[in-house]
Order: sequence, then C-alpha cells, then structure tokens
Amino acid sequence: MPFFSVIIPLYNKEKYIENTIKSVLNQSFDDFEIIIVDDGSTDKSYQIASSFKNEKIKMLKQKNQGVSVARNFGVAHAASKYIALLDADDIWYENHLLELKKQIAMFPNAGLYCNNYEVFYREGMSRKATFNFEYGTVPLLVPDYFKASIINPVAWTSAVGFSKTLFESLGGFNPYYKTTQDLDLWIRFALKYPVSFNPTITMKYKLYVGDSLSKNEYNDIRYHFSNSFLEEEKRNPSLKLYLDVNRYALALRSKLNGENLLYKKVKKEIDLENLNYKQVILLNTPKGILIFLKRFHRYLSRKNLYFTAFD
Repeated sequence: MPFFSVIIPLYNKEKYIENTIKSVLNQSFDDFEIIIVDDGSTDKSYQIASSFKNEKIKMLKQKNQGVSVARNFGVAHAASKYIALLDADDIWYENHLLELKKQIAMFPNAGLYCNNYEVFYREGMSRKATFNFEYGTVPLLVPDYFKASIINPVAWTSAVGFSKTLFESLGGFNPYYKTTQDLDLWIRFALKYPVSFNPTITMKYKLYVGDSLSKNEYNDIRYHFSNSFLEEEKRNPSLKLYLDVNRYALALRSKLNGENLLYKKVKKEIDLENLNYKQVILLNTPKGILIFLKRFHRYLSRKNLYFTAFD
C-alpha cells in the first residue's frame, strides 16, 4: 500500500496536465500512487494524461459532474491511508509530499495537513501566501484556523493532505457546490480536528489560469455556502469573522455583476466590526469606481505591484 494517494481531477486542462503530472513524478518522497479522474474532458487532456506509461498512475473516467464528484470518486478508489490533492493546472515542488509526511509524523491526530504555497498572478510574478498568525520555520498546529485564514486560506486545495478515513467520515466534498466546495470541507475539518501548517513553500498556484471553476460566477452557490454554518457561527466568533470576510468578497462580486438585490442582502448579514476600514470603504463604493479600481489593480499587477484590502 502506498503512503499517499494523489488525486487529480481533470477537466479540459490540456495545456497544463503534462507538467502537473511531471511535478508529482519528480517528488523526492516517492511512495505514492496517482489517481487521475477525467471529468468528461472535451479536449486532449485525457489523451495527454494517458500517454504517461507509469505504474503509479491510474486513469479513471466519468461523465462531467464537477470537481467535487471527481475528487470524491478518486478518493473512493484510493489505496492509501493518506490523500493529497492536486488540481490539474497547479504544480508541486519536489519536496511537497516529503513536507506533508513530516507533518503527519509530528501531528498524527491532526485533521488537515497544510503546506505553505505561493500564488502566481501571472507567469513570472508570484507572491507568498499571507496568513493572519505568527509562525517560524517548523511545522505547528494552527492556534485558530479561521482567524489565520482571513487573508489567504491556510488550507489550499493543492497543498493539503488528510486521512481518507476522516475525509469519508465528514462526507467528502459537497457535490452541490460548483465553487467554494473546498472552503466548505476545510471548515468542517477545522471545526472538528486540529489543523497543522508547514511554513515550507511546496506548491505553485496559478491564479491567472482561465476556465477554473473557482473563477466562474456562481454567486447563488457562494451565498448558500456563506450561510451554511449559521449555528456554528453563533458559538464561534472566529468562524463568523472568517465567513464575514467571504461575505464581503461576495458582496463586491454581486455589485460588480449588477446583482443589486443579492448585494444588499449579503451586506446586511455582515458584522462590519469584522472588516477593516479599507474593506468597509470598498463595500460602500459605487460600481463605476470599483470597476476603475479593479482595472487599475490589474495594471499595477502587470508592473509587478500587488495590493490587497489587507495591505
């Protein structure tokens, strides 16, 4: 039995899947299997992935049902005790699985094992993920997952590992969510189990890649997600803070999309004490100015300057 089962859901990523698979095969810790679940690709993704003649790779196919179903299907076929997820357009550095294994050895009772990562806003321009807690150079248990994740999530889908048994006990990814399915699962993990974090960067997330489910406009689903832990929020102020920051992002999306009723509804549900002054100002900024600021933000990013409402 391999130590890790690496689950890669695949849908129309013909430009990226070859390098993604190579990044797994190049791992310094090589006790793993790779399970690629093709989710009804209509390009050459399946053919490219199938061209790898390696006994570690298992190819599965399903009709297009979304990334949640694809990941659940992959985990169900996993032979290993531990699961590591990887999206088909992301890249692992060669130390990724080794650093996950270090966390498992240090914190056998944790629910989530999270490696640090960097975000590429375009090719050649990256920024380390930013978290809202203090850490050094060695793995640790995160003192408050929700507070720690209000800037960038401590748990990033292509940088996490977990026990197959715990994943199944929590019900896996919710197939209803075409977006936010990962945030939903990490909340369920963090409410029930400790979360560990390894400060070593082991993963490259390509934010600029198009056709990602996370970038599609599913604001109705985002709204459902933001209100799916109402009882838990009452007992957990940190979770309320975390979800209010997500509501803030949804409110801005809604305003930019002209979804004024949704914008007003979401805005009313935010405790403004959970936002900083920049976020409160942006929340009340007219749509035209927001569009200008968004374009200006893109211009600055092309000049290798990147700012957020947390800066």
